[in-house]
Amino acid sequence: MSLTSDPSLLPDLVSELALTGAAPAAVRAAGAPRAGGAATRAQPASGVDDRVAEDAAAALGRARDHLLSLQSAEGWWKGELETNVTMDAEDLMLRQFLGILAPRLAAETGRWIRSKQQDDGGWPTFYGGPSDLSTTFEAYIGLRLAGDAPGAAHMLRAASFIREHGGLAATRVFTRIWMALFGEWPWDEVPVLPPELVLLPSWVPLSVYDFGCWARQTVVALTIVGHFRPVRSLGFTIEELTVPAARQGRAPLLSWTGVFQRLDAGLRRYQRHPVKTLRELALRRATEWVLARQEADGGWGGIQPPWVYSIMALHLMGYPMNHPVLVAALEGLETFTVREPVLENGEQVMVRRLEACQSPVWDTALAVVALADAGLDAHHPAMRQAGEWLVGEEVTIPGDWRVRRPNLEPGGWAFEFANDIYPDVDDTAEVVLAVRRLLEGGWGDIDQDAAKRARDAVERAVNWSVGMRSSNGAWGAFDADNVREVATKIPFCDFGEVIDPPSADVTAHMVEMLADLGRADHPVTQRAVRWLLDNQEPGGSWFGRWGVNHIYGTGAVVPALITAGVAADHPAIRLAVRWLVAHQHPDGGWGEDLRSYKDDAWIGRGEQTASQTAWALLALLAADPTNEAVSRGVSWLCDTQRPDGSWDEPYYTGTGFPWDFSINYHLYRLVFPLTALGRYVTLTGRSAA
Repeated sequence: MSLTSDPSLLPDLVSELALTGAAPAAVRAAGAPRAGGAATRAQPASGVDDRVAEDAAAALGRARDHLLSLQSAEGWWKGELETNVTMDAEDLMLRQFLGILAPRLAAETGRWIRSKQQDDGGWPTFYGGPSDLSTTFEAYIGLRLAGDAPGAAHMLRAASFIREHGGLAATRVFTRIWMALFGEWPWDEVPVLPPELVLLPSWVPLSVYDFGCWARQTVVALTIVGHFRPVRSLGFTIEELTVPAARQGRAPLLSWTGVFQRLDAGLRRYQRHPVKTLRELALRRATEWVLARQEADGGWGGIQPPWVYSIMALHLMGYPMNHPVLVAALEGLETFTVREPVLENGEQVMVRRLEACQSPVWDTALAVVALADAGLDAHHPAMRQAGEWLVGEEVTIPGDWRVRRPNLEPGGWAFEFANDIYPDVDDTAEVVLAVRRLLEGGWGDIDQDAAKRARDAVERAVNWSVGMRSSNGAWGAFDADNVREVATKIPFCDFGEVIDPPSADVTAHMVEMLADLGRADHPVTQRAVRWLLDNQEPGGSWFGRWGVNHIYGTGAVVPALITAGVAADHPAIRLAVRWLVAHQHPDGGWGEDLRSYKDDAWIGRGEQTASQTAWALLALLAADPTNEAVSRGVSWLCDTQRPDGSWDEPYYTGTGFPWDFSINYHLYRLVFPLTALGRYVTLTGRSAA
């Protein structure tokens, strides 16, 4: 028996506390239709502009065909995850630290870093954004390692930018750690992370399990690096970047900054004279912890930061470079490398860059949903192959999430090819929706064994993801109740999110999944609906944790609420529709700049993008499909489509850490417009050309 076959089982999976406070029936409209899959819920809309409908059907066909052409032979899709040049600069610094930096690799990487420099001499963290000091500092070091002379014009501009913005002392902690590794910053002025952290029980504040999984893996590795305080040679000095550093005063004791300044001072004293047996035990445990989390692809967490620091930590613990663990780690990093030819001074040369992460499971699930909404039959070979690949990627082993949910059985999916320790709720919800599209389309008619494997995987995934709910009724991405904000206050954490609290976008995807399973009326779903309604922003939008930003959040929440039975005339839905219409550009598109995470004036504002326009359309198509804004948004997508069926989108619309670390998902510009066009075309009663 499972959640998918017996709704009475669901309360047994979660605590009594988590089942209280279900939303009243008045939240939902009596007899309101559930949204489910677009093809099952859509009715031809009246008053459709025939020209727009015809253009949309043609654009839908081109986008569908282009997406199909990108599928791998194994059945998955994967778009590049483009990030900023710190990934590339840190890769060069890692190899210099290990003594394995090859001139050819450095030259290829240097070309990429150089190509991203802005007119003011700096480098941004996202396309079109302001230059960032830490990114610029690391890019400068990367170019010096690639052989660029400090007297070159572009290097002089970069050095000037660095000095004008405060130099090394004003950079983030990670940049200063890198410079401490090369003797350009004193280790005594780096915040202390003692290895003894790994010995703390999970219930003690500031245990490693108080950090989000991405930060947790980085922290544990860095505790080992911080113990050794190694210093290696850069091969050059950086006096040209030196500026006087202002000395930081002590903050008041009765403030988080003041408390942690004094705690850090105490840890520095302990760092100089640790208890030998305790330190040896901590180093051994930390090393074992790191080794236990190496994935099949040689990496850690499927992301660059813990991968890099884990390599350094194990190297410092005495693992030789030819040890199988480190060989696998470095070979795995190469699979995250993108190399392509470019013309330089009339000669063809190679450019090399790194992805911070890869997203095949996420991309494949989104592609299946998009193609299904575009009308592609579940029996199509591409759909069958994608479904079989997704089912084969199910996570069946326990991970760190067991610390907070010790009795929960494994299930679900991770983001990457290999990240079984850290499946996530967001991917799991999307894969379930994708696999259900296939099953409902008759996927099992051809291969009943494959269909049974898929149904079993869905059941396990639903039970796991529901069990990952936090005590407030909503969901974070990787952990349950990962909300201790004290972890965000330590001096080390001056860059990006380090905890994983529930978010509107992840919770919305879970609500949509549960409603699609016929569980819209269940107390767990209804409590999550209430949480979403309670967390709507005053203007009518929802904050987007994993996509930029309020357009992403609103584009996820509105369809989920409608799917769960919230009436289209509910005040929250009407307010969201008004917010979207108010933020539409005059020529029909939507865009939001990453600066909206830092400056409210940017909320809902920015250059138009295909992915963000699609997110807005998904919300409007669910809540108010006859709104004039819909046809204008669809027309914008049709007018801006490339001949190959895709869209140009240099702007970053994915979020790693709000404001601090951003991603350009290269497949977003295709899968989301395809989904929106598919749902629109279905509503018009047409089909793809």
